[in-house]
Amino acid sequence: MNHPDKVIITVALTGAVTPKDTNEFIPVTPAEIAADAYACWKAGAAVVHLHMRDNEGLGTMDPAKFAETIRLIRAYEDCDVIINCTTSGDNRASDAQRMAHVDIVDGIEMASYDAGSFNWMPGGVFMNSPKFLGELGEALLRRGVKPEIEIFDAGMLGVAEYFMKTDRLARPGHYQFCLGVLGGMPATVENLLYLKSKIPAEATWSAFGIGKDHLPILFATLALGGNIRVGLEDNVYFAKGVKATNVSLVERAALAIGVFGKSAATSAEAREILGISALVR
Repeated sequence: MNHPDKVIITVALTGAVTPKDTNEFIPVTPAEIAADAYACWKAGAAVVHLHMRDNEGLGTMDPAKFAETIRLIRAYEDCDVIINCTTSGDNRASDAQRMAHVDIVDGIEMASYDAGSFNWMPGGVFMNSPKFLGELGEALLRRGVKPEIEIFDAGMLGVAEYFMKTDRLARPGHYQFCLGVLGGMPATVENLLYLKSKIPAEATWSAFGIGKDHLPILFATLALGGNIRVGLEDNVYFAKGVKATNVSLVERAALAIGVFGKSAATSAEAREILGISALVR
């Protein structure tokens, strides 16, 4: 179902790398992540994108951590936020470990699908082999989990199309344009316009820019009719020298949407837009 005057806000609460030393508001434990998820939902986020951290604060793909966090989020009885989990939260993990939670953890409604490999500068290669992507797509289809097709560079659009044509990735796609990572496409309006012009007409899409590019991409995305991602995974500052919280970033996105003449989609409306089944508790 279309909701042309609604914009989905996704909040990426915590990535796999940035430590609390950089921003003390980054949630790292299941309890902290769940509390932030609820607060962001109250502020207007329809989707929460979840990474997990181990006891040392590093990214982990431990299914138990995902399960505990989802349980704590759903313990808020009024909260129907869409649960979106990463499949790339630990560069030490094997391909099997990266997708294990998709098969064994209940309550995952969406999952990231990083549609290709590239040099994530200066740290190393972000590996997403054809074998891994084929198996991940099949796992998502098997469990009825909506792929969030993450696009860091234009060639990844062709990779996603290949797996759709071979029936290992669901249609219509929901694309997340991830701009500004060194090694991927720079966060420019021209690049965003190009990517948006190359996806299927029936697809849905969202975008974000890293760090200082956060706001230009947010405003351009609104102008082009897309959805928005914010959060401390992508940007730890609200303004120069002012640390952000996840809630402050969601509140600003909701305000921008309102000024633009639209409104933030509820989680129920986002499920209809994305073709996700209604939440059953």
